Amino acid sequence: MKKYFSSALIILLAIGLFSSCSKKTTQHFSFAFYNVENLFDTINNPAINDGRYVPDSDLQWDTEKYQHKLDNLAKVMAIVDSSGFPTIFGLSEVENINVLLDLVDHPDIKKAGYQILHKDSPDERGIDVALLYQPKKYIPLETQYIRPVFPSDPTDKTRDILYSKGLVGKNDTIHVFINHWVSRWGGQEKTEPHRIFIASLLRQITDSIFNANPDANILIAGDLNDNPDDKSIANYLEAVKPTENSSPQTLYNLSLVPFKNGKGSLYYKSWDMFDQIIVSSALLNGDNGIKTSSNQQNIIKKEWMLYQPKKGPARPSRTATKNYFGGYSDHLPVFIGMKILK
Repeated sequence: MKKYFSSALIILLAIGLFSSCSKKTTQHFSFAFYNVENLFDTINNPAINDGRYVPDSDLQWDTEKYQHKLDNLAKVMAIVDSSGFPTIFGLSEVENINVLLDLVDHPDIKKAGYQILHKDSPDERGIDVALLYQPKKYIPLETQYIRPVFPSDPTDKTRDILYSKGLVGKNDTIHVFINHWVSRWGGQEKTEPHRIFIASLLRQITDSIFNANPDANILIAGDLNDNPDDKSIANYLEAVKPTENSSPQTLYNLSLVPFKNGKGSLYYKSWDMFDQIIVSSALLNGDNGIKTSSNQQNIIKKEWMLYQPKKGPARPSRTATKNYFGGYSDHLPVFIGMKILK
């Protein structure tokens, strides 16, 4: 009887130990990116081109419309991660630190406890990128704002790339790049060289990180204003289709397969996937403490975030063009879940 009791005890202890180890491998960590479409306050800033977003403009952008915009964005951000809130949240098209402070203080997302990384960029429209993070789960160690300077036109000003190196779970390091590349305004062919330049610059930086640590956790995200199979991303950033057996020091585009399957994050004449999440091989393999999978990228797309035109499919309900519509954004958020392995 004692022999059976001892055997049962050993089995129970083994189960308990296994369960404890399992809990360590399933600690949740997540990332989202959202182009929030012109989150401007109502105050005219003579240093930037924000004249459309003031009370006496054609849009009559007043406090009520600004608050409605915050309400809409917070409503979307609150439902992105079903497990709570994304640990880190990249944003683009924010005017300044004040709109970010108003956003993170909104009642719908205030309990996320987001802190902010942001710096005004030289962009003529005054729109910037930013990173929100939960300080209990992500600890920034180094922050840089990388400024693209185009050799063909050094005076052409655009958004910075926000780089954040931080600790996840207080142990594992991740390199995060938040982007908003030059738009296609003026034509895709005419503007493509600028996006190619930024892609090449970003590839040089990631290569330097790989040279220092071949198993580096790298996450690149943002509104790239190109699709995953366009030259800037496929040929110059060299972000490729995820595979079961990933190669070392390689960037994998988690947006490529959904795009090829007809999905997208914004709609013009068809669905485009400008909002992308790209990861290093270490994040797919879990080689360096954090792991995601090739099918993890989700496009957050709820019916209430869309509007149905007379022709064509439902598409993101935007805030404004020449007229005010009062929607959410002309982009949809993208999201990935990850696991902390130790």
